[in-house]
Amino acid sequence: MTIQYVHTNITCENWEKLAEFYQAVFGCEPVPPKREQDGEWLAQGTGLPNASLKGMHLRLPGYGESGPTLEIYQYGTIEPDGAPAANRTGYGHIAFLVDDVPSVREAILRHGGADLGRITETDVPGVGHLTFVYMTDPEGNIIEIQNWN
Repeated sequence: MTIQYVHTNITCENWEKLAEFYQAVFGCEPVPPKREQDGEWLAQGTGLPNASLKGMHLRLPGYGESGPTLEIYQYGTIEPDGAPAANRTGYGHIAFLVDDVPSVREAILRHGGADLGRITETDVPGVGHLTFVYMTDPEGNIIEIQNWN
């Protein structure tokens, strides 16, 4: 049996804006084609009556042409969610290893993201020196940016 990680999905209110954010800040690359899907097959597979969606896949940085993607989808009907919290059950956050945490933090803010925590440094015994912060993308999804020295 073969098992391979393929993608992580983010459901959002404005897929084009969110895709632009991940391209501008993290260098994610579009993987054509753009998706516009609906029909009984989608309703059955998702368990959502009358399901429809639009969006695209973005290749995550650092893994080349066959690497995993971030799937950014906007459904025709969106269920509201509560405020972001690092300890909420389910999807927690997506993390990016970066060279310069403060610079990437500023880029996230410039492109519509927000602070959730503060830049913090600590020594993790047996692993190294960690600099990290939790932030949110423009739709409130949690992003961790980190650097290990």
